[in-house]
Amino acid sequence: MPKLPGVNASEAVRVFEKIGFRVIRQGKHIVMSDGVVRLTIPRANPVNAITMGAIARDAGLTPDEFRRLL
Repeated sequence: MPKLPGVNASEAVRVFEKIGFRVIRQGKHIVMSDGVVRLTIPRANPVNAITMGAIARDAGLTPDEFRRLL
């Protein structure tokens, strides 16, 4: 998975909300779900690039699709 550098948690939440995910709860991590898939996003600025790539893959997005939605 190619890296997705410079993405903070709030930008990631906005991207995932665009594709149908909703915030379930927030704390040290933000938990989002679309009813089937659950994503856990660390509250960091920026989120580690490899971690963000894995979260995007779990949501069903390619790196290019994720960047386009930013």
